[in-house]
Amino acid sequence: MINPNVKLKENIFTSPDMAATRDGFGTALLELGETNPNVVVLCADLAESTRTLPFKEKYPERYIELGVAEQNLATVASGLANYGKIPFITSYATFSPGRNNEQIRTTISLNNVPVKIAGAHAGLSVGPDGATHQALEDIALMRAQPNMTVLYPCDSEEARKVTLAAAAHAGPVYIRLAREKTPVMTTAETPFVIGKSNVVWESEHKPEVVIFATGTLLYQALMAAKELEFKIPTVVINISSIKPLDRETILAAVKDAGAVVTVEEHQMAGGMGSAIAELLAAAYPVPQEFVAVHDRFGQSGTAPELYKEYGLDTPHIVEAITKVKARKEGSKGV
Repeated sequence: MINPNVKLKENIFTSPDMAATRDGFGTALLELGETNPNVVVLCADLAESTRTLPFKEKYPERYIELGVAEQNLATVASGLANYGKIPFITSYATFSPGRNNEQIRTTISLNNVPVKIAGAHAGLSVGPDGATHQALEDIALMRAQPNMTVLYPCDSEEARKVTLAAAAHAGPVYIRLAREKTPVMTTAETPFVIGKSNVVWESEHKPEVVIFATGTLLYQALMAAKELEFKIPTVVINISSIKPLDRETILAAVKDAGAVVTVEEHQMAGGMGSAIAELLAAAYPVPQEFVAVHDRFGQSGTAPELYKEYGLDTPHIVEAITKVKARKEGSKGV
């Protein structure tokens, strides 16, 4: 059953509304433009794709077009942040933070200035654009940097909240965004707080597996939990704050269930699953299965085709849940 403490849309399993997380980001920028005169937006010649075009049209004096120069995008923003502005820099994630990682590290993270980095078109779901445009290592790049906060909203509504929270945060923030329309699971009342996670599904019986999902693949995780509802009780937790992690909620859920599946549209190495594994290795080791991209580059294809090819769709999550439950039961006899 759905956790009554978290507001999710009632139609998520039947006919969910569809919207891209980048749309929620663009909506929030307009809100911030009206309420916070220090918010400025910088883009690398992708205003329409990153959904910064409405901000550009409404607040042209607070919009800077850098062209295809992502290194300048980061360094100009760091200068603005040093003088009291709250800059949002936008491009495809494969270019920012992919191409300008050194500038982000040296001018933003090292100086701990409040630049907000929006990496759009992240993950495999960029689809036909292929491997060169499918950022699958951006979370690893960003969460390895001191002072950097890493956020990955599950849908357009949460992307709006994430963007507003990022603007209010004192330090640098990386926001990961998707291109394609995906199910809208949360509502205006669903909470979002940096450093906190939300339980979005709980089976009626004591959970045997906890599923930690981040980003738009949360929907696939929910579908898997529903499919196994009467076979393997689970709890599904939305990890939209990857750094910092919600240690208290994560550890409590793991101690209750005793087995973990992590789900993300990112390389297994260095992603959200790695962050969970690092926490559990030090605090409470249990069997864990990783639903992620396993040391491969992307390729062209539709999002459903790629999810199936790379083992990220609902059947593969069901398989991972079943496997980790068997591992947990096997370890009891050791």
